[in-house]
Amino acid sequence: MKILVAMTGASGALYAQRLLDNLDGDAHEIHVVQSSYARAVIEQELPGGLRLPQSAQVHSVKSMNAPFASGSNPLDAMVVIPCTMGTLGRIAHGFSEDVLLRAADVMLKERKKLILVPRETPLNLVHIKNIELLVLAGSIVLPANPSFYTLPTTIEQVVDTVVARVLDHLGVPQTIMPRWQEERE
Repeated sequence: MKILVAMTGASGALYAQRLLDNLDGDAHEIHVVQSSYARAVIEQELPGGLRLPQSAQVHSVKSMNAPFASGSNPLDAMVVIPCTMGTLGRIAHGFSEDVLLRAADVMLKERKKLILVPRETPLNLVHIKNIELLVLAGSIVLPANPSFYTLPTTIEQVVDTVVARVLDHLGVPQTIMPRWQEERE
């Protein structure tokens, strides 16, 4: 599967890190793109920097030369994690001024899997209407709302409750989180 992991400037870089930690670079073609402010958030929230799978291909957000910028070479799936409400709104309204936004536009027009993981609260009516537009257009909006029924004891375990759902929606097997009423091995 060809997967793009796109990061924006919302707090929650650990969500993207844990997703990348749980994507097998040997089994999937992994691409990564970061908005300009995502780098500042990574510096603040991931003191050791972002760890990438060895085979991951990193693309500049300003370059439209990435293969997935064209509908003739779409990805199988794209995850925007974390996703700012500004990015979500620009995707909802078809703005494509950089490769991250263009890739999301391609995913929608080619009817491919687009998963947006906003980490924002509270939501205003503009956010809700933009989410509605994206759901109607075929995207999956999966807010970074962790669950606690597994009694997580670390920040990573809390984050993994969301990442496990992202992996499920990608169709990638996951073992980082047991399912509801499933016993841990």
